[in-house]
Amino acid sequence: MAGEIYLNTFRHLYGLDCSHIAPANVYGPRQDPHGEAGVVAIFAQALLSGKPTKVFGDGGNTRDYVFVDDVVDAFVKASGDAGGGQRFNIGTGVETSDRQLHTAVAAAVGGPDDPEFAPPRLGDLKRSCLDIGSAAEVLGWRPKVELTEGVRRTVDYFRRTHAG
Repeated sequence: MAGEIYLNTFRHLYGLDCSHIAPANVYGPRQDPHGEAGVVAIFAQALLSGKPTKVFGDGGNTRDYVFVDDVVDAFVKASGDAGGGQRFNIGTGVETSDRQLHTAVAAAVGGPDDPEFAPPRLGDLKRSCLDIGSAAEVLGWRPKVELTEGVRRTVDYFRRTHAG
């Protein structure tokens, strides 16, 4: 939010249109599998290594997962004249539950789809999904990579570089 305010101030002071990209949950190859964020990478690394996976809550929390290549494409389109200093939500507009995501990663790995369910974490959002209408209308941008394909590419990357 602060970044968007700075960009708007810069636009008003100097007349330079700076578009703002607000991405959903970005995932893809080279994502860090360590820490709290990056659940696609965390699930992929664990399943490829034969380690247990953990889903917080009942698996019903949802997120809007967008593949990194689609986000790069959005940045390129927003940097042109069409961006016009506007804010663009970049996602898929599709809610995917934690449980559905685990199932997709397990299928790509060819591993078990039996996560451990842990108590929900304090502060986790129940639902998150972006309206990508302005990006589609103004930039002509829409995501191209479906979740199953993006997960497969991410798993393939981890299979080549991080497993074991």
